[in-house]
Amino acid sequence: MRIFKRLLRWALILAFTGLLLAVIAVGVAYWLVAPRLPSVAVLKDYHMQVPLRVLSADGKLLASFGETRRIPVTITDVPDLLKHAVLSAEDADFYHHPGVDWRGIVRAGWHVVATGGDKGPGGSTITQQVARNIFLSPEKLYSRKLTEIFIALRIEHELSKDQILELYLNKMFLGHRSYGVAAAAEYYYGKTLDQLTVAECALIASTFQLPSVVNPLNSSKRALARRNWVLGEMLRHGYITKPVYEQAIAEPNNAYPHEQPIEVDAPYLAEMVRRQVLDRLGNEALTEGYVVKTTLQSSRQQAAVEALRNGVIAYDHRHGWRGPEAHQDLPAEASDQDYDNLLSGYTAISGLQPGLVTASSAKEATIYLSSHEGVKLDLAAISWARPHIDEDRVGATPHSVDSVLKRGDIVRLSRDDQGNWQLDQIPAAQAALVSINPEDGSIQALVGGFNFARSKFNRAVMAARQPGSSFKPYLYSAAFERGFTPSSIINDAPLALPDPSRPDGLWTPSNDDGKFAGPMRLREALAQSKNLVSVRLLDAMGLRFAREYATRFGFPLDALPANLSLALGTASVSPMGMARGYAVFANGGYLVTPYFISEIDDRNGKPVYLANAARACGSCQERLLDTRPPGPPPADMLKTPANDVAVASTTPLPAEASSVDGVGVAALPADIHGENSHPPVLAPRVIDPRNDYLVTSLMKDVIASPRGTGYAAKALNRADLAGKTGSTNDHRDAWFVGFNGDLTTAVWIGFDDFSPLGKSNGVGEFGAQAALPIWMDYMGTVLKGLPENTLPMPPGISTVLINRQSGLPTSADDPDSMNEIFKVEDVDRLRNQANQQKEQDQQHAYDIF
Repeated sequence: MRIFKRLLRWALILAFTGLLLAVIAVGVAYWLVAPRLPSVAVLKDYHMQVPLRVLSADGKLLASFGETRRIPVTITDVPDLLKHAVLSAEDADFYHHPGVDWRGIVRAGWHVVATGGDKGPGGSTITQQVARNIFLSPEKLYSRKLTEIFIALRIEHELSKDQILELYLNKMFLGHRSYGVAAAAEYYYGKTLDQLTVAECALIASTFQLPSVVNPLNSSKRALARRNWVLGEMLRHGYITKPVYEQAIAEPNNAYPHEQPIEVDAPYLAEMVRRQVLDRLGNEALTEGYVVKTTLQSSRQQAAVEALRNGVIAYDHRHGWRGPEAHQDLPAEASDQDYDNLLSGYTAISGLQPGLVTASSAKEATIYLSSHEGVKLDLAAISWARPHIDEDRVGATPHSVDSVLKRGDIVRLSRDDQGNWQLDQIPAAQAALVSINPEDGSIQALVGGFNFARSKFNRAVMAARQPGSSFKPYLYSAAFERGFTPSSIINDAPLALPDPSRPDGLWTPSNDDGKFAGPMRLREALAQSKNLVSVRLLDAMGLRFAREYATRFGFPLDALPANLSLALGTASVSPMGMARGYAVFANGGYLVTPYFISEIDDRNGKPVYLANAARACGSCQERLLDTRPPGPPPADMLKTPANDVAVASTTPLPAEASSVDGVGVAALPADIHGENSHPPVLAPRVIDPRNDYLVTSLMKDVIASPRGTGYAAKALNRADLAGKTGSTNDHRDAWFVGFNGDLTTAVWIGFDDFSPLGKSNGVGEFGAQAALPIWMDYMGTVLKGLPENTLPMPPGISTVLINRQSGLPTSADDPDSMNEIFKVEDVDRLRNQANQQKEQDQQHAYDIF
């Protein structure tokens, strides 16, 4: 008995000594580690990394940028079932321990001793996992574990249990770039948290431990086994009943990838937003949860995408079938799995589905699609596929299906307007469309190419192409400033000018059709797009004056050639630049700067940036008080500024700014939201409203006159449309730029390598044939149901009867008379000229005798 008491005493002494030594060791360790421990106070206002989201003007998603998927939620928004599932899987005693589970640590320590040093999992509470995930590295070191414990204790001292659990549920990585339970629920199930079933809650909870390995997509069997264990733990802790458990156990794994749905097809503009936001806010823009609201209208953007796609495919079909995309030798015994393997490297491109020809005969071919669907094409479905010879020629219409499609061909299919499958091919040509509001320059729709995945080059703003005859309205405007009128007579006749750069030393421009009409009025010359009239007009008004005047429409001087070829549209411009220039005609003579970011909100929905773009504002009080005469725009408007976003005073801006051709925005701090008292920013007036009215009248005739190159657009049955076609040498570029009071839209089509667009059925691919149909398709859709919108006649315009042949004022009894409009100061001058002409004619008559 005495020996037992002695042993007990020594055991107590040893235990006390060990405990004392342990306390001393922990104290010393804390003393050594404490200076290096991070402050956990930052967790009270901890910002999760949230992707940048880009929305249309009507709130639809254009794009989401960022390396992570995360949807922060508050603890009150997390259903109890999901909280219970996570607690059952990771830390059942979370609400009862002080942040550290000492028994778990002892078990983990015993595991290390028993296994000879294996640092297996276990022993970490939810609080410790938060500490490790936010402040520490994942490496398994004893020093790191000790630091983790101390940080966990500090966290428990600073935050409530609910705050810690909220951090945990939002912060943890749960596989496939999903961080937090809300992002995981959306990606794996396409659901919000309140829509999850018990089994789905348990499966999400099961991914916390090894998310890259055990998740519903990568390892379904292991994930289900882990899920069922979690369900058992929920049953053991009384969170669910036995019937609920049994029903959840029987539920299959229904998870599959649910990418965040893109609601608006606008990748080119979304990329413009990403570049500008990164440029102005730095890399944190992709992680701080900013929401960018653009000026893009989703319905107009969709119409633009469809119009451009249809127009490019129509052009492509006119120039014939270039053959299958690839060819594979198929063994006779090939299976669907073999077909799938062959198609695995092909994806759908703008609605063009990849398919494999598995059988072909004279009457039909069978196509296996990547969607595991078998499609049969008859002769009608391939009737357009005449063999492509060159840009000007195609072969004969096919008379049998197997002359076009052979077994093993990989081809593209699309659906026609009736939903029937037809043969197609990825177009080789490209196109771009830009549509802006002429009132303030806000971009309504933008398409930079046929397909962003195949080519990220944004032709809408980056391409520098020759506009051809679509540049002529700027020169006509300059001519009207120099005293010319719509009835001025210019000779459309052959012309030869010195040009030392040419072998014969002469430049001999010509009209597109090679014909000459003789003396003609400027109104007719623009409607028929007479090149020789434009050259003579430019020469008469002076090249220097015309170049400087053209900068009023937003073009930098160095983009305008210093020779008479400018009359033929040899400037270097982008579709955005042309839309901006024509907006001057559409809004009454004011130069606006296109922009696409209207607002940026922080993660809490508070506006931090707000665009305040310069506006035409023709009826604003401030505009009515502005008596400054029209003139060149400020120099900084010709530097093709970026879409600069002025930042609230709390956020400094970098000095530099990237450049996107002809795109910009002025902005004010977001506090103007609450005041609405700031006067509008007025766009500079660059041309006289009467000049604007005259040029617009001529461009309306381009559409309204049967001789006009844009006459096809008259089918839209709108009297408020004006515009101009454009074509360049060898048909390398085709344009149509036009407008009404609501929209200014520029369309370009061509090849990136400047190859000719060629001819179709012997007719050149002019702007009227290649670009105008796209413009009509888009404008007809977006203006449908809207009232006509055109500028009223400004003061100082007079309507006068003129003689069609001479262009001079005449009397009502003249059988060859017509109405024409003039600036009032030109009328007396022209009447005097008409009287002088009359006197000369009479003098010639007397001379006969």
